[in-house]
Amino acid sequence: MKKMPELLAPAGNMEKLKVALAYGADAVYMAGKRFGLRAFAGNFGDDEIYEAVQYAHAMDKKVYITMNIFARNEDFAGIKKYIGSLSDIGADAIILSDPGILYAVREVAPNMPIHLSTQANTTNWHSVNFWYNQGIKRIILARELSLKEIQGIRQNIPEGVELEAFVHGAMCISYSGRCLLSNVFAGRDANRGECAHTCRWKYALVEEKRPGEYYPIEEDVSGSYIMNSKDLCMLEYIPCLVNSGINGLKIEGRMKSSYYVATVVQAYRRELDMYSRNPEEYRWDPRALDEIGKASHREFTTGFYFERPTHKDIRYTDGGYINRYDFVGIVKEYDTKQSLIEVEQRNSFSVGDVLEIMIPGEGYSQYEVKSILDENKSPIQRAPHPQQKIYLPFEKEISPYSILRRAK
Repeated sequence: MKKMPELLAPAGNMEKLKVALAYGADAVYMAGKRFGLRAFAGNFGDDEIYEAVQYAHAMDKKVYITMNIFARNEDFAGIKKYIGSLSDIGADAIILSDPGILYAVREVAPNMPIHLSTQANTTNWHSVNFWYNQGIKRIILARELSLKEIQGIRQNIPEGVELEAFVHGAMCISYSGRCLLSNVFAGRDANRGECAHTCRWKYALVEEKRPGEYYPIEEDVSGSYIMNSKDLCMLEYIPCLVNSGINGLKIEGRMKSSYYVATVVQAYRRELDMYSRNPEEYRWDPRALDEIGKASHREFTTGFYFERPTHKDIRYTDGGYINRYDFVGIVKEYDTKQSLIEVEQRNSFSVGDVLEIMIPGEGYSQYEVKSILDENKSPIQRAPHPQQKIYLPFEKEISPYSILRRAK
């Protein structure tokens, strides 16, 4: 029996970290205030990193810290102190791509496990062996590889090398995330964490002698989002991923909501567990794809895993998301004496609404809102204020971080 891959989830802030772990992630990846490639996520201060690591370790789970920018000279100010603090805190690994940062980690924390970021564009087993000889424990492979190529890499590297690959989330139009578009158009360096997502913009042509006259770039009459990739989704192909020799299955999305993290992590956790229990009789349940589609997403693609992407993997008509459900609240705790759930509101809802409640490890059930109590436990008809604390009657105890959603 093959060992199941680690399920690795994004943690843009503390709530998302706790949600990811509650819904079944084996590990999370996150960033401090500097050195990561998602500068506009909530990210974590040093005290928060300590809290996050302690929280995860108490659940026997892991925390990986991203330091995967391509650093300029000025970025090295304070870097050794930061690496030392990560070592003292007990972070389980540092994710990096820059050899200069690798050198600094080796100097300051020689026993710290290092994971090589997908930004390093590792596409062959020769490169894997090179990085392994530099002391790298895990290689996060380039997104441009097929399953066949990954299997070829696994067959030609030492058993001790771990391979990780993205299996779900937004696909970058450039090579494994190395992009200059954001820098050119918005003055924000994607390779230092400030991507403006210019590949999602709508473009047109302007002829040199006709300034101000815009000609749409059209695949057809529908639109001109020529670089707007569909989202990666490999939920349907768990056996293929496991048998390829990948050790870590990575979900993209540190900028996404807690609801997104919960929905996607729970779906992959369920499929991995079902396959693990009985690989020979495992069958894909198409309802799982409908469930994962309840989180905000673009149309899905399998990326490079089976064949090179074509025009069918681009969404030309618009740059937006498919949003079938609203995230209306998250459960903070259960009042056993009064049979109430304490909820932090995220979108307005009212008495009479029919919601779905996602419970970690248990799927979801329907819930009709028959009454709402405000923070003083006085009846109200509607919860209109963002992050408003309210109480709802619920007949059985449910876990913190259960999520309330509503079909649109």
